[in-house]
Amino acid sequence: MQNLLFLTLSFFLVAIAAKKIGQWFSAVGLPYITGYLLAGVVAGPFVLDLLPKSAATDLRFIDEISLSVIALVAGSELYLKEIRPRVRSISWIVGLVILVALPLGAVALFLLTNYISFAAGMSTMERVAVALLGGTILLALSPPSTIAVIKEVKAKGDFTRTLLGVTVSMDVLIVILFAVAVAIASALLTGIGFNLTFAFLLIADLGLAVAAGIASGYILHALLAAPYHRLVKIAGVLVLGYTIFAGSHYLTKLTTGALFELHAEPLLVALIAGFYITNFTDQRNLFEELLHDVAPPIYVAFFTLTGVGLKLDILTATLPVALALFAIRFFGINVGAFLGSRMAGEPTRFTRYAGLALITQAGIALGLAREVAVEFPALGDAFATMVISVVVLNEIFGPLFLKEALVRVGEANLPTKRATDRTRDVLILGVEAQSLELARSLQRTGWQVMLADTDRDHVARFQESDFAVHHIAAVSESALSGLLTNSTDALVTLLEDDDANQAALILAYRMGVGRLVVRPNDLSRQKEMGEFGALVIDPTSAMVNLLEQTVRAPQSAAILLHQDSGRELVQVSVSNPDIAGQLLRDLRLPSDVLFLDVTRNGTVILPNGYTRLEQGDEVTLVGREPSLSDATMKLGF
Repeated sequence: MQNLLFLTLSFFLVAIAAKKIGQWFSAVGLPYITGYLLAGVVAGPFVLDLLPKSAATDLRFIDEISLSVIALVAGSELYLKEIRPRVRSISWIVGLVILVALPLGAVALFLLTNYISFAAGMSTMERVAVALLGGTILLALSPPSTIAVIKEVKAKGDFTRTLLGVTVSMDVLIVILFAVAVAIASALLTGIGFNLTFAFLLIADLGLAVAAGIASGYILHALLAAPYHRLVKIAGVLVLGYTIFAGSHYLTKLTTGALFELHAEPLLVALIAGFYITNFTDQRNLFEELLHDVAPPIYVAFFTLTGVGLKLDILTATLPVALALFAIRFFGINVGAFLGSRMAGEPTRFTRYAGLALITQAGIALGLAREVAVEFPALGDAFATMVISVVVLNEIFGPLFLKEALVRVGEANLPTKRATDRTRDVLILGVEAQSLELARSLQRTGWQVMLADTDRDHVARFQESDFAVHHIAAVSESALSGLLTNSTDALVTLLEDDDANQAALILAYRMGVGRLVVRPNDLSRQKEMGEFGALVIDPTSAMVNLLEQTVRAPQSAAILLHQDSGRELVQVSVSNPDIAGQLLRDLRLPSDVLFLDVTRNGTVILPNGYTRLEQGDEVTLVGREPSLSDATMKLGF
């Protein structure tokens, strides 16, 4: 026990370092899991030997807790209400990918066993078992990586929704197929053969997994619904996950040597539990939040421990095989996705890039590989190492392929580089009394204002105002040509149609407009609109917050309400190259101008005298109007 505690503490320190290394990898565009794996390899017995060869076995409980969370996440992502509208396309693509890529990968792996060192001396049946297990595992995808890329490029549309459905559905089916493959491989490796007894055991295994998964779902629901502290619920999820694996191993041990041996696949049990909570209980949102909180450290621990277990000698020897399997998998998935999307009647742009978007691979595949190492000691870590080498290649190149596919089908919303000028200009969509008052206020502070509306009556009603009001037929790139450009500084959209408001936000985001403000009519769409960095205004809560600020800090509220004696708030873009690199304490600005914050690449920095400005920073200043004008001229615009 003392040795286990020391080993656990040592691994904990390695995992902290791995998290930092993963952040460095992510900063240069590489997958974070590659950094975690590398940290594990460096700390393992082949490099620094900080963790012994036995670490992967001794710390198996960390593996099992991590795998249970990964499976729970996979199950929770299969939300039937979201995939139902695209179920036809999802079914065709998933079915054809499995029918094409699984046999192709299995046959290729069977032939490649002639060139794998750990397969030397294996019988034909053993090679078939390796091919079946490996071919199944290599078809697993990566919902978390896919979701991360989709969020990064703000992708929306039918292709994106179908892609998500395919990715999640594939992982669910692969776990089920893996349970079948394990049973078949066990029969091949032990020489039991295929008969009615084998069929009964296979059905019994799957039935037990489904029953255990539903039972685990009931337990999870009771835990989530109970009035426990959030940390208690997280601990309960982790304990239940470990119990699922421990129970499966105990069942196998209990039935070994009996009339028949049972093995309820623990990954399938956990996956069904996550699926049950998400689709059949009222705890879906809380469950998702808890998994979101616990998943990052779990991923660090799992991938780092996987790296510790990697055998570098086998990794080097199997690298050519891994490259071949990577290419074969790429080909099989692309052919299957092309045929599936064609059979579903999808447009050409969809069929052309569907396969390119399905290459990413990570957690589930590594988890299944680790499961093989445990269930079949004869294959052990050598098999896992070969599979992991392919997974790493897919995790490096998969997100790049996915991002390219989303761009090619036109569903990625990537901002273009802004064209900067020294004139602050804003487009206000929606013509009404409040928007006109906003326009007048902005104009008084030097902004150039344009107004437009899709409603002719609104345009006609305010045509005699102080501003030129434009009528646009709809919110589109062509309709807003000349009004909204990549040099526009801000968009305020107050239209009565939220679909039009959303379209305007997406268009402005693509053009690189830095400041987006929206007043939705349906407040349930706040989160959706906020995804593009928009400031979502709810008039009711805004008024309450302003009143609260007036009570708690009257002077700051007075500045916001323009009731202070001459002081104002402004945001300035740092564009003066002579200012870049200087400390705030070294800037010779008027003494009555104060820095409130500095925004750099979307991150807000609370400044002090030793904060160094960079070109492109957005700084918020408070002061009197003449001094603010002087400061603005010195910093930028």
